[in-house]
Amino acid sequence: MVVDREHYDVLVREAVVGTKVSLWIATANLKSLMVEAPIGTRARARGQFVSILETFEELVGRGVEIRLLHASPPSRPLQAELRKRTALTRNPRFKMRACPRVHLKMIAIDGRTLYLGSANFTGAGLGAKGDGRRNFEVGILTDDDIMLDTAQARFDRIWRGGECASCKLRSICARPLDRLR
Repeated sequence: MVVDREHYDVLVREAVVGTKVSLWIATANLKSLMVEAPIGTRARARGQFVSILETFEELVGRGVEIRLLHASPPSRPLQAELRKRTALTRNPRFKMRACPRVHLKMIAIDGRTLYLGSANFTGAGLGAKGDGRRNFEVGILTDDDIMLDTAQARFDRIWRGGECASCKLRSICARPLDRLR
């Protein structure tokens, strides 16, 4: 069980940062997520925080595949940051897809660790915000093979557009996933 601040300490700082092969994230809302600067950096010595996108750049640089599935458009500040991070957004290992029906919150790491819970991939949901500024969240972090297989199959079906044909929101969907290659 992961509760409140543990989302940041256990899920973000340990599991996400330690990804070796693949990182699949599904979230309804997508906003800026600030994390402590990496150990050994000047920013860390100054107690500064950096965007999770910096971590993503490092991960794709090490060969990690990142899939980010979200419902609502990224917040304006996150959109602006994504435009600046062309090394990340142009890397074929980093892909984002939007589906207005996505409400699941899950993170699958290396096909070995799964988070399922209430937290969106946002600063208030997963970030290092102080007590009183963070959402009340609860989730499960597991290595259960059946849960992993089921959750990843669901994610992949949505990612590939397997739900698009029967979706009643298709007429308002800007980019149906079954049309993407």
